[in-house]
Amino acid sequence: MQRRFRTTVLAAASLLLAAGCSSGGAQPWGGGNATPAENRGGAASPSASSTAAPAKGSVQVTGTLATGLKSPWGVAVLPGGDLLVSSRDTGKIFRVAAHGGKITELGSVPGVEPGGEGGLLGIAVSSTFGADHQVYAYFTTASDNRIARMIYDEKRPRGNQLGAPDTIFKGIPKGQIHNGGRIAFGPDKMLYAGTGETGDTGLAQDKKSLGGKILRMTPDGRPAHGNPEADSVVYDYGHRNVQGLAWDDDKRLWASEFGQNTWDELNLIEPGKNYGWPEVEGKAKGRNAGSGFTDPVEVWKTADASPSGIAYAKGSIWMASLRGERLWRIPLNGTKPVAAPQAFLQGTYGRLRTVVAADDGALWLVTSNTDGRGTPHKGDDRILRLKVS
Repeated sequence: MQRRFRTTVLAAASLLLAAGCSSGGAQPWGGGNATPAENRGGAASPSASSTAAPAKGSVQVTGTLATGLKSPWGVAVLPGGDLLVSSRDTGKIFRVAAHGGKITELGSVPGVEPGGEGGLLGIAVSSTFGADHQVYAYFTTASDNRIARMIYDEKRPRGNQLGAPDTIFKGIPKGQIHNGGRIAFGPDKMLYAGTGETGDTGLAQDKKSLGGKILRMTPDGRPAHGNPEADSVVYDYGHRNVQGLAWDDDKRLWASEFGQNTWDELNLIEPGKNYGWPEVEGKAKGRNAGSGFTDPVEVWKTADASPSGIAYAKGSIWMASLRGERLWRIPLNGTKPVAAPQAFLQGTYGRLRTVVAADDGALWLVTSNTDGRGTPHKGDDRILRLKVS
């Protein structure tokens, strides 16, 4: 697809629709471990209402913060607004100044073994970063995917600002594909991680496996209180490859997921529920209808999306798409879309990997054309600043 760099894009008209949230989902397994909402990820009731987003929104690219990034993947926002960016294939973490775009190399994460879709993936900063200066990273090693934390000391020389990694969690299945990798701290200050089933589809339904799940753990890597099973970090199951995590204003968790050949998904996540893969791709129909699988809130043809990171801003979920080379806006009223998703920037900047919300309501959008599957242009990869509504 020909890419035309431009700074403003007019949205196509949206069609109103009535959309449900989920079919009758499975109950949390394990029994007797139900807890108040604040201990289940801080999630509000699925029926709680928020102020509805307008049916139509807008996107304006107001600037390019940084260029020349190699295989950027994860992004974490530091107090004050600067960005930390991981490089999947080099195993390095960089700091990008929110004003001026100065790029500083923090250092490399030891033990990263890039290959296929693996490498240095998601990063996050501690909920108490001001006190402990901890940076968390999800990465692929020779034997597994794991999560480690490192102390970031910006007073040390460039390239040597990361302390020795402290592995807090390991044993997540690895593969050439479907390594998951997105991590984020939730409103409850617990650490969440999206994993993939590595192409072994049976792992998604195996409750004893860490593949094809969303995990919820303490900052030290232990099972968080209120999980469906007290001795497990597994928060839900039945996923193919979770790529994006974001919370709305009512503390509900949303996740994006790669489909196989037919449907990509945006899911509203609740503890203990089964999101269907590999029995269901997209919404349950026919023999699978009423089988206890939780339906996605929205679905897309895989050529139109192949979603990666998501963010919540201005009442909508914003979803970066790789194969689809566009940014999707899903306007919400509580748990339901109020209109059909809108596509922006289609083909303009190529593959889009990560989108994160800035403190002022803007978005940072990261391209992914140097990942081996895109077509790099001069300046790739880049971070764009977006004004959205």
